[in-house]
Amino acid sequence: MHLTAVTRNLNKLLDMKSMKLLDHYAQFNPSPLSLKQFIEFGKTATEAESFSFLSKEIPVRLSNIMKEINLLPGNLLHMPSLLILQDWYAKSFRDLSIFESQKPTPDTLEEFCSILKTVQTRHTNVVQTMAQGVLELKESHIVDNQTDMAIQYFLDRFYMSRISIRMLMNQHVLLFEQDADKTSRRIGIIDPNCKVRSVIVEAFTNAAFLCEEYYSRAPDIEIKGQLKVTNDKGKKIPLSLVYPPPHLYHIMFELFKNSMRATVENHDISELPPIEVLVAKGEHDVSIRISDQGGGIPRHITDHLFHYLFSTAPRPSMTPNKAPLAGYGYGLPLSRLYARYFHGDLILNSYDGYGTDAVVYLKTQTHEANELLPIFNKTSTRQYKSAVPIADWTDPSFCVNRGPNPRGNGKNRNSVNTTAEDQQNTAATA
Repeated sequence: MHLTAVTRNLNKLLDMKSMKLLDHYAQFNPSPLSLKQFIEFGKTATEAESFSFLSKEIPVRLSNIMKEINLLPGNLLHMPSLLILQDWYAKSFRDLSIFESQKPTPDTLEEFCSILKTVQTRHTNVVQTMAQGVLELKESHIVDNQTDMAIQYFLDRFYMSRISIRMLMNQHVLLFEQDADKTSRRIGIIDPNCKVRSVIVEAFTNAAFLCEEYYSRAPDIEIKGQLKVTNDKGKKIPLSLVYPPPHLYHIMFELFKNSMRATVENHDISELPPIEVLVAKGEHDVSIRISDQGGGIPRHITDHLFHYLFSTAPRPSMTPNKAPLAGYGYGLPLSRLYARYFHGDLILNSYDGYGTDAVVYLKTQTHEANELLPIFNKTSTRQYKSAVPIADWTDPSFCVNRGPNPRGNGKNRNSVNTTAEDQQNTAATA
């Protein structure tokens, strides 16, 4: 790892004052929020209070992941796309770190909101740019198993960090920008009454449209289970939960694309079996199972399905003329991150020769739906330096990503109330 050269590169992107600020903020752990806190904060907090929290918290989250980027193998860090990415993060850190010492005057609040929008726009293509950087490395270097495992470990943490930072910025902008919709029932991007069936149908419809563009046909859908629940007045109402609809849509859309492609490619066009969706709500989880008859996936391949850049479909161009149905190898791992972000999960069960079940779990209770955040500490640092673990016969599928979750040992920069369990959750890998 050519850390000296990389650090010199970071010195070119940040001046001495910014470098000291980066080191300062990196001492602190991010402060995870629950959906309950997001909702309460959105209902009661003033713009000045939001500014006070975010002007500290976002630089903490940026500095943590920027420090971790520095631990990547030097040859990856010197790929053209990674240099561009580092430049974006350096500019955003520099733009936002100046606000901590400022008072929340009307002019400062307006400028802060404007800078958040600028950062959002600047980071629009972060996912694709990081993916391109890894591709550049694999096309120009031989990537050994240890390096690949370190990259996979990092990408989960990097993309989860991005999800969390965008969540914070979206909440502030949507709540406090000058033309914010004050009449919306949503609190930022969170819908206190997110209708599960509606999101499922929207995601299916759009995935079916894409499937029909490629194959001229798409499977139908059958939705069953607890689609309605009884409210306090004894009336049946659509099943809903507190959740950001864009996150749920992203997960469902990716899963439907996979199921549709498998179904169409494994059946006669005139006899496509439907994709079955089961919805269930319990005390702690809303569960959504998507079942297809797309032929299933061999067991030796299923372990790789959540690896970035792995796909069972041919890889399309990074700049396609139309949206690809599959092939980048980012759909499943990113969808799992979105599910895990608020302590849900995404699990695949495949039956080779028949089909696949994808099960999404989402927290029912808002106080249990805490952000799952990566933090930069000695434990995470060791993941990039340790030798590849040797699997023993009791767990032949063991890898770094399934090892013990690193526990945080830093300080929280903001005075947000978090339990000991929250802090352990914070340190968990994505």
